[in-house]
Amino acid sequence: MMDSAKILKRARDVLDIEAQGILSQIDRLDDNFVRAVELLFNCKGKVVVTGLGKSGLIGRKIAATLSSTGTPSLFLHAGEGIHGDLGMIMKGDVILAVSNSGETDELLMLAPIIRRLGLKLIVMTGNPNSTLSRAADVMINAAVKEEACPMGLSPTASTTAALAIGDALAVVLLEKKGFKEEDFALRHPGGTLGRKLFLRVDDLMHRNAELPVVHEDTPMKDTLLEITSKRLGVTGVVDSRGELVGVITDGDLRRGLEGKGDIFRFKAKELMSRNPKTIPADALAARAVALMEEHSITSLFVLEGSGQRPTGLVHLHDLLKAGIV
Repeated sequence: MMDSAKILKRARDVLDIEAQGILSQIDRLDDNFVRAVELLFNCKGKVVVTGLGKSGLIGRKIAATLSSTGTPSLFLHAGEGIHGDLGMIMKGDVILAVSNSGETDELLMLAPIIRRLGLKLIVMTGNPNSTLSRAADVMINAAVKEEACPMGLSPTASTTAALAIGDALAVVLLEKKGFKEEDFALRHPGGTLGRKLFLRVDDLMHRNAELPVVHEDTPMKDTLLEITSKRLGVTGVVDSRGELVGVITDGDLRRGLEGKGDIFRFKAKELMSRNPKTIPADALAARAVALMEEHSITSLFVLEGSGQRPTGLVHLHDLLKAGIV
């Protein structure tokens, strides 16, 4: 019978074993890893990741990570591969086989066919002396000292290590390819992640008749009407050239009432906050959130091109409604 203390101890032991399994890969990385990266980087087709069982599940995740980070990839189930699915492999592809034992029958059956097709084979395995390792063009040694499973039977630390090496391959490749945030956004248009990476300020900003703007000589009575009628809690203040020189927010009004009393005696330029924070229309909406958080503000004016003319305004409420925050 395991009490709470024994449960926690065993769980921590498992995490420690798996962590050590990953850490052991750091010093083991060598020129074979570099060669694997070069093969994947220079691949003219797609990367086909294959495996079976738990290694197959890891391979499926590696293929997904590669695809989402700029390296076209798909997963081939080794068992299905020897029964017709090899048809998805084309000239110019590179094969990445994941097998802890390196003796998986289905993969061994695939190896000579891969060779006959003239394709390069990368093998990630925990057994560098295996049959599959000898058939590889490049072998990545992913061995671990022990599995977290007390019987040493269920793949645990070995699959964790393989997954980490797969991530290392993907991240090195995306940096080597110059993969940018915009590229990532194009591959993730859906869900919260897609909105954060795909939506731009231009998609959300208020413009034209919705844009609150007054001239710097506008009396505060009319300025207040502009703020209240546009219902954004702010107005931009422009000079005679139509360039943004300041903003007046609800906070500025409160501070004016506290410090100056009758604010209706003043013009907009006398109560405005100068040097307002702005953002380009083509900036990611997520960047607008970051700027607002950094400066503790709730809105940003959008300027026209490289000039100072305001063409829009994005508010925190718009970002919340769009699911960016």
